[in-house]
Amino acid sequence: MSDPSDQDRMKALEDKIQALKGADKPTSKVEDHHSAAQLAWRMVIELVAGLGIGFAIGYGLDSLFGTLPIFLVIFTLLGFAAGVRTMLRSAQEAQEKATRVADEQD
Repeated sequence: MSDPSDQDRMKALEDKIQALKGADKPTSKVEDHHSAAQLAWRMVIELVAGLGIGFAIGYGLDSLFGTLPIFLVIFTLLGFAAGVRTMLRSAQEAQEKATRVADEQD
């Protein structure tokens, strides 16, 4: 049979192999591409949702009060501003996540 020193050396070799396998894990460009596309669609949807909600509220108020489309214009612009603000927040979150990942890799 094998003596204890051979078993210890074999265990140390297996540990080194496992450490090296884990260290050189390739990053998938497909996952990066999909996450970037997902972020882009999320930002577009946030902008369109803000515009749509502002438009609907403005149209509803104009219909309710029987006014000129003043509320429609005001709330559409407010919805646009809210959508842009939400998009910027999403971009900031993505930037912070990318910074964290880069710091972990160093």
